[in-house]
Amino acid sequence: MQKKPQIPPAELAEMMHRAGVRPSAQRLAILRNVVEGGAHPTADEIFRDLQADYPTMSRTTVYNSLHVLAESGLLKELELESGNRRYDFAEQPRHGHLRCRCCGRIFDVELPEDISLPSPEGFQIDGVDVFFRGLCPQCGARETGKTHT
Repeated sequence: MQKKPQIPPAELAEMMHRAGVRPSAQRLAILRNVVEGGAHPTADEIFRDLQADYPTMSRTTVYNSLHVLAESGLLKELELESGNRRYDFAEQPRHGHLRCRCCGRIFDVELPEDISLPSPEGFQIDGVDVFFRGLCPQCGARETGKTHT
């Protein structure tokens, strides 16, 4: 499992400039929440996390900012559950995701750099997402520790 990077706000603002995104205070806070949080948050989770520090920020601002940050390539949208988008920082080593079927948490899973998949003939592939379902170590330990009567 990978640790999320800690990136100084000035560097995040520079990344936004390079991506053609105006770095407002709210956009910076949203990007930082995704980059440093490590929880692959939903828009509503980000809104709740930032509400105390940005009481005038609306859910619409969060949704619109996430859309802009994903369109610019700074964030990746993940749809690991039907109809529920989560967000991940795009500029990090290749990795997959594992969703624990017990606690629901999502973890980064390292992938080898030399993974190569054939592209179907005639198709142009924009990206590949690797998604695992299973048990995290904590839930797995609890499940194997259960006694069956």
